[in-house]
Amino acid sequence: MRDSLFEAVRRRLRALYSAKRFGQFASAGLVGALVDNGLLFALVEFAAVSFVPAKVVAWVAAIGTIFVINERLTFASYGSSRARAVGWRLVRSYQVRFAGFLVTLTVFIALVHVGIWYIAANVIGIGVGCFVNYTLESLHTWQVHRSER
Repeated sequence: MRDSLFEAVRRRLRALYSAKRFGQFASAGLVGALVDNGLLFALVEFAAVSFVPAKVVAWVAAIGTIFVINERLTFASYGSSRARAVGWRLVRSYQVRFAGFLVTLTVFIALVHVGIWYIAANVIGIGVGCFVNYTLESLHTWQVHRSER
């Protein structure tokens, strides 16, 4: 049992190490961060929405954007391209990114609370959540440790 668990962990760690894939993931994340920050700014400054609800709306929009980029670029060779399979990956993506969102939101709220400008706090939170998201998206949503299609 120990050997199989050890091998499973080792296989997943090996699968995570891909400079190219992480670069593509980070690029998609950069586009998502632009969507997130742009919408956050617009909601707070022009629609007078408070920080936390505005952050939630901005996050939902950004994750949808990131998913499309990752599906077409970063993880294009993983999983079936059938509509049902893509739909399930979208559901899993929102589920696993919720963990990253909790990290991001916690950092965001803490930094805003101590007086950091909300956009700067958001960027820092996104950066911290990025590593949680990469790990969970790679292993759960697109299952990179399994064979390519």
